[in-house]
Amino acid sequence: MARLFITGGTGYLGGELLRQALAAGHVVAASYFSQAPPDASPAVWVPLDVRDALAVEDALDQLRPEIVIHTAFRQGGPDLVAITAAGAGHVSSACAAVGARLIHMSSDVIFDGEREGSYSEADAPAPISDYGLAKAQAEHLVAAAHPGAAIVRTSLIYGFDPIDRQTQFALDVAAGRRDDKLFVDEFRCPIYVADLAAALLELAALPYAGVLHIAGAERVSRHELGGLLARACGLDASGIPGARSAESAVRRPRNCVLDIRKAQALLHTKLRGVRAVLRALGMPDA
Repeated sequence: MARLFITGGTGYLGGELLRQALAAGHVVAASYFSQAPPDASPAVWVPLDVRDALAVEDALDQLRPEIVIHTAFRQGGPDLVAITAAGAGHVSSACAAVGARLIHMSSDVIFDGEREGSYSEADAPAPISDYGLAKAQAEHLVAAAHPGAAIVRTSLIYGFDPIDRQTQFALDVAAGRRDDKLFVDEFRCPIYVADLAAALLELAALPYAGVLHIAGAERVSRHELGGLLARACGLDASGIPGARSAESAVRRPRNCVLDIRKAQALLHTKLRGVRAVLRALGMPDA
């Protein structure tokens, strides 16, 4: 048992971390910002704006957690840098001050996606999107403020209870509710939310410091993933239109495949590919 604090507890990953941590018997606190926490949750809920360094310091000083998993972020908008980058710096500084173990969540889009193979932990960030830039800045701030922190780069997170945004998007396209196309030349390593949460909780108990890639074991395109998720939910995916990211007016990272061999050697948690997850859940995988 440990005293655990999860930032962004009402988010998709935060919610699964809460469920697993409570089931494991940890004493859990979590923060929320724009989304109110569930009424019946046994966790201790703390309203927190990570843009406010003093508020972050006060929260951690009062809670005195042994472990902090920082999942709170903003993917776009005017507060992108203030929340995703500067907020991560505030959390890492506060963790260092109280001696808390920190697991910081980063992203595969810190890379430009121009290489043929996979990216390792040793590869330098080269972001080409605003979100990637903010995440890269966050990594720098975390490493500087808390050298003992684990910085986890992950990929697209999906799940079915509840359905995540990625899966819902694919379902809406397959059902004709959205007039969108999915890229056939953008590759990621999507990870099942339950696998990611279990891996993070396992990592939290280990002394690992520095960058670690935790993603799914299967490389799939956005279009392929959308088809798999739609079929898994009982829809005909044959009509999902494809497009090429290379021909898009907006430059996007096309290959963000992460090398996860270090995490696979370190952790007992299985980092399954999407087809393996769907088979285990008894859902169509082809």
